[in-house]
Amino acid sequence: MLSFIFLLLLHTSLCEDRKPNFVIVLTDDQDVTLGGMTPMQNVQRFIANEGTSFANSYVTSPICCPSRASLLSGLHVHNHLTWNNSLHGGCNGRYWRRLEAKTFAATLKGAGYNTFYAGKYLNAYGTKEAGGIENVPSGWSDWHGLVGNSVYYNYTISNNGVPTYSTNLYLTDVIRDLGVSYIENQTESQPFLMVLAPPAPHQPFTPAPRHKDIYNNVTAVRHPNFNIRVEDKHWLLSMPPSPLPETIFPELDRVYRSRWESLLSVDEMVADIVETLDSQNLLDNTYLIYTSDNGYHIGQFSQVYDKRQPYESDIKVPLIIRGPSIAKNFTANQPILNIDLAPTIIELAGLKPPKYMDGKPIQFNTPKDRERNMLVEYYGEGRDGTVDPECPWAYDRDHLAQCYPLYDCKCQDSRNNTYACLRHISKRVNMKYCAFADEQNFKEMYNLNTDPYELINIIDDVLPSIRHWYKLTLSQMLTCKGADNCDNPLENPKLFSLF
Repeated sequence: MLSFIFLLLLHTSLCEDRKPNFVIVLTDDQDVTLGGMTPMQNVQRFIANEGTSFANSYVTSPICCPSRASLLSGLHVHNHLTWNNSLHGGCNGRYWRRLEAKTFAATLKGAGYNTFYAGKYLNAYGTKEAGGIENVPSGWSDWHGLVGNSVYYNYTISNNGVPTYSTNLYLTDVIRDLGVSYIENQTESQPFLMVLAPPAPHQPFTPAPRHKDIYNNVTAVRHPNFNIRVEDKHWLLSMPPSPLPETIFPELDRVYRSRWESLLSVDEMVADIVETLDSQNLLDNTYLIYTSDNGYHIGQFSQVYDKRQPYESDIKVPLIIRGPSIAKNFTANQPILNIDLAPTIIELAGLKPPKYMDGKPIQFNTPKDRERNMLVEYYGEGRDGTVDPECPWAYDRDHLAQCYPLYDCKCQDSRNNTYACLRHISKRVNMKYCAFADEQNFKEMYNLNTDPYELINIIDDVLPSIRHWYKLTLSQMLTCKGADNCDNPLENPKLFSLF
């Protein structure tokens, strides 16, 4: 009898000492405000229904490379210095390659984890100037990184530094097969970290052949901010044509449904990964995290389709987490930034998050709505070769970007589309304050409690003391370092009771 009790206690102790596994699915440009999660029935069934969905999840920057660098490092853009998607803008640049030794992957690998990555990494990864294909980022013991930006066919993967080129294999399916095979070779004796980063639903929005035209009758969502003429927002949004001509609507609808169709293979991948974890008896000890690097807009405020803007469609993303002790079928309202994921994963692994990280571990299973000021940064790009010579403003190609005749030459970015925003959320307050680095020093402010579609810029209507508080807090956040400093803005004035 005593020996049985001893063995039982030993088994319990070993189970308690087992470190958890992590599987992170990171999609590319998946929105949440325009219905981007609608196709994800398996994600809903296997992760959301068995875990917690975060209703206020945001990114530090509405563009791929800076946001991904924040997720991996737990640092704000002004601290990891990945300003945009280009190599000269820090994307997989020299400073970042030194910083890779401080990502959550490197921390877990140093603690005995097997670490696996498959899919898109950072946009400039694999280029000769960024270290080449043979460069395996620090922190990954099994590496299958996509060279360059998201595509679905005709790509090169660095398999532990060895290039493999494919023309006809659908990339999301390749990532799924790599992930399934890796899990099948894992055991309970050593924990693992896995990141699966498919291209969907990034442009060119190519669905797998088996999913083409499934949403043939779906059209882009027409919220109140769809294709409206704007006069109280920064100049780029008022660029003609505004509103967009209706002849562009079929293209917006095509993009919308193609994005959904491209996500169906991701949804299948999630189901296959969960099934494999279950068959290997690993599911109960694994955290599954589903999120995106940024959102997307399609027709909002007379824009065409892209990201890069400070509005909810571009900066708000899905975040769903399932795992040991995580509340099931629960929606949490606490404000989350993607810099919180790195310290969260480290803490869930039983380690202490480094003090240099700007994010804080997520507090699970708590109904308390925590007040928070979240910083969003974007540094506009010009001179990127995407101003078509047929456009009437081609002469200004050094300052504009993403301008194409197909869309009546409406540009999606410019050098002075550079801004910083505070996303302020509490039980009572739901505000956004943005300051642009342009000749006008333009400001935008929205009360999302009363104006969820950001239709009315209230910057001139609020009390001067409120504007001043936001200005000071934003300036403080833009230089903050470390979670304690970045999470303790100036004391809120009592005037917020007016909201």
